Amino acid sequence: MSVNQTNLPHGCLYIMRHGRTDWNVLKKLQGRTDIPLNEEGRAMAENARLEYADVHFDVCYCSPLVRARETAEIVLRGRDIPIIFDDRLIEMSFGIYEGVENAYKNPDCPMINFFSAPENYVPGEGGESFDELFARTGNFLHEVVEPKLAEGKDVLIVGHGAMNSSIICQVKNIPLAQFWEAGIENCKLKQLC
Repeated sequence: MSVNQTNLPHGCLYIMRHGRTDWNVLKKLQGRTDIPLNEEGRAMAENARLEYADVHFDVCYCSPLVRARETAEIVLRGRDIPIIFDDRLIEMSFGIYEGVENAYKNPDCPMINFFSAPENYVPGEGGESFDELFARTGNFLHEVVEPKLAEGKDVLIVGHGAMNSSIICQVKNIPLAQFWEAGIENCKLKQLC
């Protein structure tokens, strides 16, 4: 899907990942576990507020999880930009593997495919598949983002590693096998227009 398919003036889509948390530092899978920013994460968001102060946004859509909410509130503090929370922007669920440390390099953990071969990933109990993730974020893009861009609005999404990558992959037509190439560092802004 291409968000900007016509020659009409369009707005721009921007996407940002939340600031660092204690679980990021410990390399624990967060998923939908509601972990707040740590002091470093708050400082990262404050630095992003200054770094991106001149970037125009009309509206911000944000995951309801506290680490994303806090990031959006700090980055947009002092600006008259509405922050709208949408459950479709929540992080991917990792089910029984939430809280597991170093899953990306543990050959005994089924989550290793999630990172090394996403096209072969099979979610564990209570986990979300890539198809489910792409369906809900694709729905959000189609129902919310595309109409705003068509109106010439500049849209910011503040979310999470996997959720953000699913949006980037859809906008840029990146195949699932290259899912992690679409990743964004904590509190860095990616422009998708």
